[in-house]
Amino acid sequence: MCGVFGIFGHPEAANLAYLGLHALQHRGQESAGIVTSDGERLFGHRAMARVQDGFTPADLASLRGDRAIGHVRYSTAGGSHLKNAQPIGVDYARGSIAVAHNGNLTNFEALRERLEERGSIFQTASDTESIVHLIAISGKESIPDRIAEALAQVEGAYSLLFLDERELVAVRDPMGIRPLCLGVLERDGVTAHVVASEPTAFDLIGARLLRDVAPGEMLVIDASGVRSRFPFPKAPRKMCLFEYVYFARPDSVLEGANVYEVRKALGRRLAEEQPIRAGDDLVVIPVPDSGLPAAIGFAGRAGAPFEMGLIRSHYVGRTFIEPQQSIRHFGVRLKLNPNRAAIAGKRVVVVDDSIVRGTTSRKIVKMIRDAGAREVHVRISSPPVRWPCFYGIDTPTRSELIASSHAASEIATYLTADSLGYLSLEGLVESVRSVEARDRAGEAPTADAYCHACFSGSYPIPFTPPTGARHLRMVNG
Repeated sequence: MCGVFGIFGHPEAANLAYLGLHALQHRGQESAGIVTSDGERLFGHRAMARVQDGFTPADLASLRGDRAIGHVRYSTAGGSHLKNAQPIGVDYARGSIAVAHNGNLTNFEALRERLEERGSIFQTASDTESIVHLIAISGKESIPDRIAEALAQVEGAYSLLFLDERELVAVRDPMGIRPLCLGVLERDGVTAHVVASEPTAFDLIGARLLRDVAPGEMLVIDASGVRSRFPFPKAPRKMCLFEYVYFARPDSVLEGANVYEVRKALGRRLAEEQPIRAGDDLVVIPVPDSGLPAAIGFAGRAGAPFEMGLIRSHYVGRTFIEPQQSIRHFGVRLKLNPNRAAIAGKRVVVVDDSIVRGTTSRKIVKMIRDAGAREVHVRISSPPVRWPCFYGIDTPTRSELIASSHAASEIATYLTADSLGYLSLEGLVESVRSVEARDRAGEAPTADAYCHACFSGSYPIPFTPPTGARHLRMVNG
């Protein structure tokens, strides 16, 4: 998972891109980068750091021009190197171009092999670079046509921003698996168009959300404004459900649906599907921060008090020591600490968004018990994660996903929880549909308008999963 941000037509493009990326920092903390253009050449800066730490005032001052694209990258296995940071910028026969990518190309290995056979030399281990090579060898005249021809040869998920000397081009894949939205910034007589993974990036800079970029849509933004085209064959919409469950910020709006309201709806449905016996000694607590809205919804529907039973530290960076076995809870305790006053002597329902390997959830359950809880019941506001994602999320292999080989009762035993309950896939889909239809004041999308491959194993883009070290490097985010 990554975040992309673009702006065209503002004299402080670099500074606004910096702020936009800051608002998207939850989508990637490994690296950050910005490329700008003054209409004649490109300027870039990338760093293996979070946005705030990766740019100095001097760095931003060197990024000249009134147009920019930026990228924050999610940490991926085997690919934590500056050479893989984005946006990727290259010079070629037609000029210069930079690209920022959120998603993953499932036919990357075949593309790379074909391009290398014809003489292309790859400088990174990123799947995104194959798009740059395809653009460079295209026989089309205009940049939008070259991009369209290149993307016609790729498979997978992508929300892409391209910047050359004259234009900013935004493209969303035909299934719309990853989010992308369009906005406008109007201030002091200046009108600038902005594009981002989530509209929270617009809020910070005072821009206004116009709409989502439609699946399969290409936006060409230049001095004359915004032009829309649909250069690819139409495909069924398959918006990623996990964006609603976890990835997006709760204050975002995706496909017209407020993510915070979706997560509360998930919690309400979870309380209906996986109820807990009521009583004066029952409290509902979230695993902060991602479990908060779902826990609020669960508590409201269950008629039980909501409490902050776990307090999160907001100042956690990478640890500088490797914990010994004797302090194996060190990593979790850096982030979370139990609030004994809220949970001692109580039957506790702890609500989280998902369980992946189960190791963190096990430590959290122990932490709650050690703080005096009489019972600990785990409730998860999504179905069991049984399958890896190949569309831009660096999930573990299937053998590492605890739900791929264990029933809920077995996982509860491993967690040392008194019970474990997941939201059903039907409940997840219907909850998202209901909020999307309400917030859009229109008809709900069909139940098959979402990608739920990580829960169901039903991949909307058929392919043979890559194997080996190259697969570990290829995930772009």
